[in-house]
Amino acid sequence: MNAHFKDAWYYLKRAGQHLKAGVEKELRPVEARVRRRVGREREPEPGRFDKARSELKEAEKRAEEEAKEAFETAKERVRKYRGGRKKKAA
Repeated sequence: MNAHFKDAWYYLKRAGQHLKAGVEKELRPVEARVRRRVGREREPEPGRFDKARSELKEAEKRAEEEAKEAFETAKERVRKYRGGRKKKAA
């Protein structure tokens, strides 16, 4: 695919994203009125604090998993360095 087609696809995607955002913004008041009348009010979106808290929990989990993996790798390297001997259970 040549550069002209790549550029065309890029701008087509961007146009689609802008179209979607514009339609959502225009229909937001209509959606709210319909939801109120039907009785299905939308849950409030999480605030910055809630988002930050969930991101922090995810980062904590990733860090814990990475630390466990690094520890296991280090143990394996030490075992190989010592000649493959495994520690006997007492």
